[in-house]
Amino acid sequence: MADKGRAARRRGWFRAARRPLRRIVLLFILALIVEYLVIPELVGASKDLYLLDRLNVGWMIAGLVLEAVSLFCYALLTRALLPPQGRPGISRLFRIDLAAAAVAHVIPAGTIGSAGVGYQLFTSEGLDGTDVGVMMATKGMGSTVVLNVLLWLALVISIPFSGFHPIYVTVAIVGAVLLAAMAALVVGLTRGGKRAGRIIRAIGNKIPRVGGERLEKIVLQADESLRRLGSDRRVLIGSLTWAALNWLLDAASLWCFIAAFGRFTNPVGLFAAYGIANVLGAIPISPAGLGVIDSVTPVLLVSFGLTRSVATLGVLSWRLANFWLPIPTGAAAYVSLKVPRGSGIRAMRRALADLTGAHAHRSAGNAPAAEGPPTEAPPAQEDPPPQEDPPPQEDPPPQEDPVIEDLSPG
Repeated sequence: MADKGRAARRRGWFRAARRPLRRIVLLFILALIVEYLVIPELVGASKDLYLLDRLNVGWMIAGLVLEAVSLFCYALLTRALLPPQGRPGISRLFRIDLAAAAVAHVIPAGTIGSAGVGYQLFTSEGLDGTDVGVMMATKGMGSTVVLNVLLWLALVISIPFSGFHPIYVTVAIVGAVLLAAMAALVVGLTRGGKRAGRIIRAIGNKIPRVGGERLEKIVLQADESLRRLGSDRRVLIGSLTWAALNWLLDAASLWCFIAAFGRFTNPVGLFAAYGIANVLGAIPISPAGLGVIDSVTPVLLVSFGLTRSVATLGVLSWRLANFWLPIPTGAAAYVSLKVPRGSGIRAMRRALADLTGAHAHRSAGNAPAAEGPPTEAPPAQEDPPPQEDPPPQEDPPPQEDPVIEDLSPG
């Protein structure tokens, strides 16, 4: 009995310490990235600030506009993948995506937290939860596939002009594995949806706070959605177009920020560097690839012929619009969705507190709270007054036999 008690206490201590240890490891990795990747880039950029005298404001504005249009194309991708019935307007979809992006940019492995915020906002608009889950999964997988296809094309085209780089092999292998895994998932859903649903249900029953029935429903709905997407050429072409424009316009924004410092780089080589950095930045060790994209992209751009000073300042300027600006913009979008006009500053503060508290709970692994206004605890009920004993009842007088009337017709 004593051994069992010690083993139970040891398991309880391990479960309690696992979450703080995971946070410490993530913070340590993030500190290493900042120390060895971000700070050297900032120090190197500080030596090249003389380039700001030659800054072209027009190209900077063009880069900001292209970044905004790139984000808007992502909202159009969301709209294309949602069922037309009861679908919100593009303005609300755009703001929901901005709010989710803000969360993804402030926490490590932010895709999980942003998915939770996006799911709650989409369902609060009256959309079916299964439709939302299928849309978000399809959008994530499809966008990743489009990025890898565009990257492969850029690598193939860039080799005759810029030569072969050893990192191409690594990126090609990672992309091939990723595409093969997604292809296997799609084939499993479209050709064996019910079997996959049963497997997912068995797994989901063992996961607390999830449930196998909900997971099975989403998988079966994903089967139908993927079949519909494959058979509806208009939706398929529209989805691929918006996903491709999202990546291409983001890369074009980077090109404009580099052009603002007086250098016009090869667009194909730039997209190769951009794609490689984004594939590596997808590893969930820092928010939205912070530190990884900022350091890898300048190094690759230098290999394509840019000077290190222009590459560093151009990438850092682009990251201001690509990474940092969506954080306050997304927070403002969340407030506009949750707070009616004229509600005052206190309501806005409560909405921001709800946003930060929501992603904090999700990053800690807790179940998301239900949507809706905060509810107050019901007031304590007073004890009912003591009731007096009823007076003794007298015996009723004897009754005569009742006369039963015939209520049947006729």
